[in-house]
Amino acid sequence: MTTGVSIVICCYNSSQRLPKTLEHLAAQKLTSDLPWEVIVVDNASTDNTAEIAKTSWSSTAVPLRVVHEHQQGLIYARHRALIEAKYDIIGFVDDDNWVCPEWVQTVAEIMTQHPNVGACGGCSSVVSDVPIPSWFERYQGDYAVGSQAPKAGEITEQGRDFLWGAGLSVRKQAWQQILDKGFEPLLVGRKGTALSASEDFEFCLALRAAGWQLWYDPRLQLQHCLPASRLQWSYLRRLKRGIGASSVGLDHYSFLESENGWSLKAKLKQNWYWRVAFSLLKLMRYPHKLLLFSHNQWEGDESILHLEILIGRLNELIKTRKVYATQTRNIREAPWRNSVNNLT
Repeated sequence: MTTGVSIVICCYNSSQRLPKTLEHLAAQKLTSDLPWEVIVVDNASTDNTAEIAKTSWSSTAVPLRVVHEHQQGLIYARHRALIEAKYDIIGFVDDDNWVCPEWVQTVAEIMTQHPNVGACGGCSSVVSDVPIPSWFERYQGDYAVGSQAPKAGEITEQGRDFLWGAGLSVRKQAWQQILDKGFEPLLVGRKGTALSASEDFEFCLALRAAGWQLWYDPRLQLQHCLPASRLQWSYLRRLKRGIGASSVGLDHYSFLESENGWSLKAKLKQNWYWRVAFSLLKLMRYPHKLLLFSHNQWEGDESILHLEILIGRLNELIKTRKVYATQTRNIREAPWRNSVNNLT
């Protein structure tokens, strides 16, 4: 596997956002002869994303390629990147992420110095053309904004289980390893303009279960440019509902934490009926707001966001009733678990 960094931008109708993102990548400062490239994955765009990518990068010496993935879904775009990437480190930069000049160099240093790290991420701040809402700081983590850990280092030792997909860099060997051993994600991520969430969390949890480390480094600074439409309370409500739906797929990974030491209580908590009943009990804490739920925005009211999460979760639990137990068993018995010491 060739040493270097493949920066990947997964795009859907990104023609307006892409030039600024590429401008920041073109300003990279490397202190070595580290080879790197940029891959733009056009995920079934209906605008001129591909042409904009090529023209915006035309005066830059670093190679840029546009590849196409016609099956919509962020996970499919990222799998296309895995196939296309030339180098052993794959760095995902969203089309609205403006990375610092030392980004590529720092990612390479982290992965070289820490061979057991399967993925690393950094710190982000928000930029926008409109005023930031007063409630934003409380929920900035849902937008992949802020610090991901108190200090640089392995994040599970700091009480965190995953890294954000925005600015996530992955060791290609680690990713390919779990795929070769049968890893199939339950969450597919964003599809076009549809909101969904947590596919990056699942990926990180899978790497952890396989034995790889997750690393945070605050030197990896990026600005996350958010348009006015994403700073609306209605958008955050939709996002929270997507997070609630995705949490069902993540249940199966959380069960791994309690598999050592059998107990009736732990087994009951893994039961689909128990999960539904528990969510319904939580929902009943807000009876008066449920009655007016669809008629009032309740901007700034945190309990409304809890309701969105619970409704999203219950809807997804109902959809997955027949496969919930099977998914739990498949994750528990997955051959890619604890396989980091058996690399092929």
